[in-house]
Amino acid sequence: MSKDIRIKKGLNIKLVGEAEPITTEIYFGGVYAVNPNDFHGIVPKVIAKEGAEVKAGETLFYSKSDERILIPSPVSGKVTEIVRGARRKVLLMKITATAKQEFKDFGIKDSSKMSGKEVKDHLLNAGCWPFIKQRPYDIIANPDQAPKALFISAYASAPLAADYDYTLKGKEAELQSAIDAVGKLTEGKVHVSIAKNAVNSPFANAKGIEIHKVSGPHPIGNVSTQIAAIDPINKGEVVWVLTPQDLVVIGELLLTGKLNLQRTIALSGSQFSKPQYVSALAGVSIEKLVKNNLIDDNTRIISGNVLSGTQVKTNDFLGFYDNQITAIPEGDDYEFFGWNKPVFNKISATRALTFSWLSPNKKYDLDTNTNGEHRAFVITGAYEGVFPLDIYPMQLLKACMYKDLDEMEALGAYEIAPEDFALTEFICVSKQPHQKIIREGLDLLKEELG
Repeated sequence: MSKDIRIKKGLNIKLVGEAEPITTEIYFGGVYAVNPNDFHGIVPKVIAKEGAEVKAGETLFYSKSDERILIPSPVSGKVTEIVRGARRKVLLMKITATAKQEFKDFGIKDSSKMSGKEVKDHLLNAGCWPFIKQRPYDIIANPDQAPKALFISAYASAPLAADYDYTLKGKEAELQSAIDAVGKLTEGKVHVSIAKNAVNSPFANAKGIEIHKVSGPHPIGNVSTQIAAIDPINKGEVVWVLTPQDLVVIGELLLTGKLNLQRTIALSGSQFSKPQYVSALAGVSIEKLVKNNLIDDNTRIISGNVLSGTQVKTNDFLGFYDNQITAIPEGDDYEFFGWNKPVFNKISATRALTFSWLSPNKKYDLDTNTNGEHRAFVITGAYEGVFPLDIYPMQLLKACMYKDLDEMEALGAYEIAPEDFALTEFICVSKQPHQKIIREGLDLLKEELG
C-alpha cells in the first residue's frame, strides 16, 4: 500500500486570523483548573480535597471505573475550590499556583530499555494515560486491550489550526523518546502522518515509525481519515491515537522525570488584534491567554477549532487537550432576504447563489450565525461531497438518532469520532447537531456492547 494518502472529498475553510509564527511566554501564576468533562466517559473520584497542597503531576482525581487512570494537576499549588453541579457532580477543580513550580519526581527512564508493561505502568502512574485515545468509541484507551496499531496525526487541517512543524520545533529528542516508549504498547506499527509538502517536520528523521505523507482538503488531518486509508478498523479490533503535543509531554516525562504540561497555543481568528502563539500550561485561564489581544466586541471565544471546539468565556479555562484558542465574531444578527440573494462573503459547498468556488484561496471573516433554524433532515446528497470515509453519513446519523445498534455497527460506527462529522454539520441545511448525535450514538454503543 502506498505511503502517500490523498483525498478529494472534503472542504477547506479558509479564515482570516491565522497565527503568526511568534511565541509569547505567558507569566506563571494565578488560578489554573482541570475540568473532568474534558475526559469523556470518566466519572471522577476526587483525591485532592479543598485546601490540599499538590505538586505538578500529583493526582487530583481518578476514574471510578478504573482506578489506574489518574488525572494530574498541571501546576503546583493549593486546591482552592471544587466546583460542583447537580448531584454533586464535579465540574471544575481550581488550583492556585505557587510562586515557583514544584514537580513530583517520577524518575528518569530510558525508554529503549523498558518493556511494554513497564511503559504502561509508568504512564498510568504519572497521569499520562488520558493522552491515549482509542478507536472505537473515541474515549480514553482501555489499558487491558492491546491495540493493533498506533496512529499520530502530525498535520492539522482544521481551520486556523496550529502548525505542528512550528510548535514542535526543537522537540525531536522528546518525540523520539516517547515514540520508543509507546511503540512497545503494540505489536503493530506506529503510523505518523505529515503534510506532503512538509519541509521541517520534527518527525522526518524519527526512528521506529512509518511515515505517511497526506494531502487534500480537510478532514485529511483527522486521524479517522488516515486510519481508513492505512489500516481500517474491523469489529473487535482496537487502535490507539495520540497527538504530537501529548507525545512531547510523555517524552519530557521520560527524559526528566517531570510531568510538564506546557503547551504552545495558537491564538487565531479575526477577533484577535495580533494572532500569534503563546506558551502556557494546560488549565490556564482564558483571560490570561487573551489579555490585551482580544477584540472584545460581540466575540465568540472557542477552546479548540471553529468546527469541533468548545465555546468558552474569559473566566473559563483552557481545555486539557486543546492547543488552540479561536476568536470570531458572534453571529447574533439576521440578514434581510439572506436566503434569496447572491452571496459573496461566505463559504458554501454548493453553487446555488454562492460564489466562494470562484475564489478558492480567498480568506473569509465568518461569524457563528447558522443562517437558518433547526429542522428535519433534508436529503440533498451534500454530505457525501465533504465526507471522505467509505460510510453513508446521513444513514449513520439517523441510526444513532433512533438507536439501532445493529445498523450503527453495519454502517461503520466503530471507525468514527464526532469530529469526523464537523464538516457535514457545517454544511447541513437542516442545522442538525451532527457531532452531538454521533457522540451520543458512540456512548450508547459503548454502554450496550462494551
